[in-house]
Amino acid sequence: MRGMVLALILFAQTAMADSIVATRTIRAQTVLTAEDFTTVAAEIPGAMTDPAQVIGQEARVTMYAGRPILAANLGAAALVDRNQMVSLVFRSSGLTILTEGRALDRGGVGDVIKVMNLASRTTVTGTIAPDGSVMVNAGHEG
Repeated sequence: MRGMVLALILFAQTAMADSIVATRTIRAQTVLTAEDFTTVAAEIPGAMTDPAQVIGQEARVTMYAGRPILAANLGAAALVDRNQMVSLVFRSSGLTILTEGRALDRGGVGDVIKVMNLASRTTVTGTIAPDGSVMVNAGHEG
């Protein structure tokens, strides 16, 4: 009997999970605030459940009012825009080379983007650092 009551309590708690849905149409590249979403008392597969993980994230696609906000549709707010001038930093075995580049993609901290080295006109791939520079490691060229 106790096992049955415990199972019902656990089932009721999982069934009462909250999901996050958009309160309005949110365009791609919009940084989300608390006013952009609400929680509903329903378990929607794939929907975000923690508001703290949504606030400050950027919409990667357009999201519509009443639809669930999915983790796959969110990402870190962009720090670098396409065609923006960025510092390229190459580090290898104690050697550091700094140069200017033009971002060919848009992204946030930790995203891997392509950048054109303005000095050599070659395209390199690098990771966006918190300061907005792009770190190019050995093996990431081209």
